[in-house]
Amino acid sequence: MDYLRRLGQSLDRPGFAWKQLIITFQIAQYAFEGFLSFRQYKILKQTRPPKTLEGEVNQETFDKSQAYGRAKAQFGLYSGVYSQIQNFGTIYYDLLPRLWDLTGTWLFRYSPKGFTGEITHTLIFFFAYNLITTTINLPIAYYSTFVLEEKFGFNKSTVKLWVMDLLKGQALGIALGAPLLSAFLAIVQKTGNSFFYYLFLFGIAVQLFAITIYPIAILPLFNKLSPLKEGDLKTGVEGLAKKLDFPLKQLFVIDGSKRSAHSNAYFYGLPWKKHIVIYDTLIEKSETEEVVAVLSHELGHWSLSHTTKLFGIAQFHMFYVFALFSVFINNRSLYRSFGFHKEFPIIIGFILFSEALAPMDMIIKLLMNVLSRKFEFEADEFAVKLGYSTELAKSLIKLQIQNLSTMDADWMYASYHFSHPILPERLGALGWSSKEKKADPKLMNGEKPSVVTGREL
Repeated sequence: MDYLRRLGQSLDRPGFAWKQLIITFQIAQYAFEGFLSFRQYKILKQTRPPKTLEGEVNQETFDKSQAYGRAKAQFGLYSGVYSQIQNFGTIYYDLLPRLWDLTGTWLFRYSPKGFTGEITHTLIFFFAYNLITTTINLPIAYYSTFVLEEKFGFNKSTVKLWVMDLLKGQALGIALGAPLLSAFLAIVQKTGNSFFYYLFLFGIAVQLFAITIYPIAILPLFNKLSPLKEGDLKTGVEGLAKKLDFPLKQLFVIDGSKRSAHSNAYFYGLPWKKHIVIYDTLIEKSETEEVVAVLSHELGHWSLSHTTKLFGIAQFHMFYVFALFSVFINNRSLYRSFGFHKEFPIIIGFILFSEALAPMDMIIKLLMNVLSRKFEFEADEFAVKLGYSTELAKSLIKLQIQNLSTMDADWMYASYHFSHPILPERLGALGWSSKEKKADPKLMNGEKPSVVTGREL
C-alpha cells in the first residue's frame, strides 16, 4: 500500500509530457500492428493452400478464402486509420475537457438541485461520449455488416434488425451502465486509498451477476432460445455430459441464423448448473457426431479446468489494473497534460490511465494468446482421448471451408493476434492425413457457411 503511494508520488511530475508519451505509444502500437498485418497480407496473396490442406480444399474455395482474408485486412487498415484519426483529434483538440465542461454546463442549467455532483456529471458525460463515438463509428459498423460480410455471403441481418439491435444495445447500456458506473464512482469516493480492494470485490460480484442475468434477461432481447428437440444429437450430448460428470441442466438451440451465417457452440452457468447453447447454423451444416465432437472439445476446456484458470487469471488482471489505477488517480500532471486544470474527475483519470497502460496490455494480450493456443491443443487432445479424433478433424475442416477462414498465417502475426492455432497445426496435432480431394460443390453454390466463434473450436 505504501509502495503504491510512493510510486504514485514519483510519477506525478509537474510539466511531464504525458500527452506526447501516450500519443507516441499509440503511434508505435499502430505501426507495430501494421507491420504484422503487412506480413500477414503477403500470406494472403499466396495462390496454393498449405500442404496439409491440399487434399481437403479445392482451388476455388482457397481463392475465395484468400480474397475474404485480404478484404478483411484492407478493411482493418482503413478502420484502423479512421480510429487513429479519432484518437488524435480527441487528444490534440482537448475534446475530453471540452465535453466535460459542456456536460457540466448542461447539468448546472437543467438538472434539479441535488443532482449536480460528480456522479451525475460523470453519467451525463459518459453517455454523451458514448453516443458521439457510436454515431461516428456507424459507417464502419454498417460497412462491415452490409458490404464486407454481405459480399462473401455471411450477413443474414436486415437494416431494420441492425438498427433495432443498435437501439437495444444503447438502451441496455444506459439501464445497466448507469447503476454500475455510479457504484464504481461511489466506491472510489468513499473507500479512500484502498478503494481498489473494494473495486475488485465489486467486479467479481458484477461478473457473477452477469453470468446469472445475461441468459435470462438480456440474451432473449436479441435471440430466441429453444430446447433442443429429442433425437440423436440430444442423446449424444447428454451422454457425453454424463460421461464427464458435466453438470448439464439444459440444452438449447439459438436462432443465430437470423443475423449471420456464422455459428457458435458454448456453455454458461454457475459451477453446479451449466447450460449448453448450440447455434442452429452449426446443427444445420454438421453431422450429429461432428457436433458432439465440437462439444467434446468445448467440455474438454471445462474438464481440464481451462475456464477456471482463465477466470482466475482475469481476476488477477482486474486486481492488477485497479491497483495500478490507485497509482494514477491523483496524478495531477496527467490530468493537466490533457487539459484538466481545475477539476480532476475519476472517470477521466481511469480513461487516461487506460491509455497509459496500453503497452502493458499488448504484452498481456500476447501472453494470453500463447496460453489460449496451448489450451486449444489440450482440448483437442481431450476430444481425441474420447474417441472423436476423426469427427473433430472433419468438423474443423468443414467449418474452416464454410467460414472461409484464414488457412495459413505468418507466425509473428498469429502469435500476437490469434487465440487459436491455425487449422494445419491442429490437423497435424490430431494426426490427420488427407485421403482425397474435396470439391465442396454445395459450399460454392451459396449454402450457408458456419463457424464456431467466441470460445472457438
